[in-house]
Amino acid sequence: MVKCSKAQIRQLKMALHWKIPPAQRQRIQMVLLRESGMTQPAIAAAMGVSLSTVNRAHMAYDHGGIKALKPRPSGGRLRENLTVAEEKALLARFAKAAGAGEMLNIHDLKAAYEQAIGHPTSNSTVYNLLHRHGWRKLMPRPFHPKRDLAA
Repeated sequence: MVKCSKAQIRQLKMALHWKIPPAQRQRIQMVLLRESGMTQPAIAAAMGVSLSTVNRAHMAYDHGGIKALKPRPSGGRLRENLTVAEEKALLARFAKAAGAGEMLNIHDLKAAYEQAIGHPTSNSTVYNLLHRHGWRKLMPRPFHPKRDLAA
């Protein structure tokens, strides 16, 4: 158990007055209760959390200070192949041709995308990439594939 200095305790008490997420406030309270002499099982019972939650909060503070008590953000693109900036850079290579009125060949874009990420991917991934960056089909196909040639 790492004991906090008086300056650290003062900083923790000041942090309770900041506008912080409730989870971070609870973790700070767990560290302050430890410094007041309570045991981890008593802190867990008082806070209404499990013993492992108290232990993780104490270990986080001991290893990283008050910033380590901040909750990690949830959500986001967890399975992204490229960052949004990297995707924009990849599409910039094709934007010049598309801006000149040429049709974008999806097979060329897919090949470039697969080469950038280093493994094969599906067509829907490339179409989702185009949709994410606001690219859309502007020109309809010139004729229906099942048209009647005799008509």
